[in-house]
Amino acid sequence: MPISNNSITQDASTIFLGGGEMGALMRAYDWDSHSLGNPKSWPESLKSNIRLILHSRFPMFFWWSKELYAFHNDAYLPALGEKHPAALGTSARVLWAEAWEQLGQIAEPILNGGAPFYAQGLYIPLKRKGFMEDTYWTFSYSPAFDDEGGVNGIFCACYEETMTVLGQRRLKSLKDISESMAQIQTLEDACQTICDVLVQNAGDVPFSQIYLLSEKEGEARLLGQAGLPAQHAVPFLLLTEELQKGHWPLGSVLRSKQKEIIPHTNGAFVLDRQPAGGEWAVIVPVFRPGQDDLLGFFVAGLSNKLEYDLPYQDFHELVAGQIATSIASVQAQAETARRQAYLTELFQQAPVAICIMSGPDHVIDLANPGICELWGKRHEDVIGKPILEAIPEVRDQGIKELLDGVVHTGIPYVNNELPVRLVRNGVLEKVYFSFVYHPLRDAAGTIIGVIAIAIGIDEQVEARHQIEAKNRELLAINADLDNFVYSASHDLRAPISNIEGLIEALLQDLPPETLQREVVSHVVHLIHGSVERFKRTVSDLTEVAKIQREAGEDISSINLEEVVSEVCLDFKSVIEKAGAQVVTDFSSNALIQFSTKNVRSIVYNLISNGLKYRSADRAPILHISTETTPEHVILYVRDNGLGIKPSDLSKIFSMFKRMHDHVEGTGIGLYIVKRIVENAGGKIEVESQVGQSTTFKVYFKR
Repeated sequence: MPISNNSITQDASTIFLGGGEMGALMRAYDWDSHSLGNPKSWPESLKSNIRLILHSRFPMFFWWSKELYAFHNDAYLPALGEKHPAALGTSARVLWAEAWEQLGQIAEPILNGGAPFYAQGLYIPLKRKGFMEDTYWTFSYSPAFDDEGGVNGIFCACYEETMTVLGQRRLKSLKDISESMAQIQTLEDACQTICDVLVQNAGDVPFSQIYLLSEKEGEARLLGQAGLPAQHAVPFLLLTEELQKGHWPLGSVLRSKQKEIIPHTNGAFVLDRQPAGGEWAVIVPVFRPGQDDLLGFFVAGLSNKLEYDLPYQDFHELVAGQIATSIASVQAQAETARRQAYLTELFQQAPVAICIMSGPDHVIDLANPGICELWGKRHEDVIGKPILEAIPEVRDQGIKELLDGVVHTGIPYVNNELPVRLVRNGVLEKVYFSFVYHPLRDAAGTIIGVIAIAIGIDEQVEARHQIEAKNRELLAINADLDNFVYSASHDLRAPISNIEGLIEALLQDLPPETLQREVVSHVVHLIHGSVERFKRTVSDLTEVAKIQREAGEDISSINLEEVVSEVCLDFKSVIEKAGAQVVTDFSSNALIQFSTKNVRSIVYNLISNGLKYRSADRAPILHISTETTPEHVILYVRDNGLGIKPSDLSKIFSMFKRMHDHVEGTGIGLYIVKRIVENAGGKIEVESQVGQSTTFKVYFKR
């Protein structure tokens, strides 16, 4: 642009007064060497148009004369790009030579008296940044008149819409991707669909590929591709340091976690950094939503008609984010489907009968095989039907009323043994269920139905009825036996007394010399012994009968330590004679609620056995102690006597069972102890080692 060293006349300089950068350039321009000549000779219309555009902040220009010499303001400078500042005074045909075929078809008719032109968002490719660039414009071309009123130029007010059009185009791509994901169920479909959508916006994404990290470490798998020849579909790429021709350097992006702009030829990576034709692509890392974990890579070709500016980069970042969201959605759907299938399988295989009912009519939405089997119905005959339609025979059995109650109150209903009449195999049968009706709530907590869980207990009920019948029978037998024992023990006392009296009478009538005979004396001794044993047996039987009849009577608070002390006094002479030692250790709260005479009988029998069945090899020692638990007071009686064989441990509490015969006894004492303890809700256990010791543990309920 020629700059004059001569100052412009004062009159001419007022034409370019103000106007910022363009005003200064116009003032400094050597107009004398330009075809338009010195500004002082310019027509007033030209001067007016210049003043108009220089003082407007809206992008404006006009082309003057048939040569269309260009004048513009500061607001129009971004549209010129690298054409500024040479554009001033240049013919529009030269200035916009790359687009004049399009622009000339608009401007030339107006210059020749045609109608004005208006366009909104018109696509015009321009070379203003060193390459042919896609641009979009909203503008009007109108005639510029000379002083005589003739058309002598083109006036234009314009606004570049490129960023708006690109933004809308890119937003549509993102929207289309989002909408296309609704029915996608696999990662392969998701990635391929995204690439198919993007290739429809070839102006921004000439081609695309999506690689996801493989389960195999150090490898990425191609799951989507569009806009590239099939030979560029490399199924797997190794994420190694070494660059390979034709293979995208995904490993570099993996390590840096930053996008990289790389050269390519027809979609294939080239090692040199200056590709022929200026073809470039970008590799954008795809991260798991909200995390720093890498999922894969989005490879996109860059348009050679657009500058890779910040909005373009943001678009790629948004696409990568959409890819990540889609992957997460597909994975979540897959996980949900897996869990649903797992839950469905559990539901079908549940060892209990389950069904879910909804609505006021309790429509059966779900029913597993267990519930169908209990109902005696096929799944297809009940599913989707109200309960009374699916199982009409329960209409008058209160089932619907129970379900209504759960829905209305929100309180679960539990029944452990409900008899229901159901038609099974064509026959109305009475069956028993243990079941729970539980309210089913939605996310807001509103009751929308009922969950029913049931177990058929026909066999259990039948078994229980049989057991109850047997128990009643046994109770009757036991009562009869107790009555018999009680009666027999009393009725036998008189005959025994008679036998004893007859023997005494016989002895009184026998001559003294007869009584002195050894054989007679021995027989008399045996008779007396037999009578005494018979009397003790009858006495023990009487005691057994009394235990059963008097169970639960004479209950009071008893201190076990005091009872043990009293019983030890009774055995004082035996203890001293045997050289025995009694060691006690009682807990501080060894109090029980028990019958006084019964607890004394328990302690008496256990201490008596400990002394009776002592070892001849050592002095007897009895260890008597108590332990208190939340449920029991436990009495321990341990001796160091003869012990009991393991095979005999299960027999010692039986009536008339004796493990040692070298001392006298009836074999009924431990039986009585066991009956007393168990009648009071406790238990007795025994541990023993032959030749070493025996320990009895009596559990008294607290």
